[in-house]
Amino acid sequence: MNKWYARYMIFIGIFGQFVFYSQFYAIIQNKSAHDVSLFGFICGFVSVASWLIYGVMLRDRPLILANTVATIGALLTIVAILMYQ
Repeated sequence: MNKWYARYMIFIGIFGQFVFYSQFYAIIQNKSAHDVSLFGFICGFVSVASWLIYGVMLRDRPLILANTVATIGALLTIVAILMYQ
């Protein structure tokens, strides 16, 4: 049961982080970050990067994979916000 749930959490963890990528895509498509909160995405980045570090410290694969995806997505979104602000 634990292995199944770990696989499930990897899927959910990665899938749930696509919110960053969808916002990144919208900013790039519209060439505008007018109504997007830079502060909010910086907070999100700090949060997921902290969870990534914690996952690495625990050697927890679901935390590492999900938060690697999230950290990259959050960073891309921050860069897009700064480019199109």
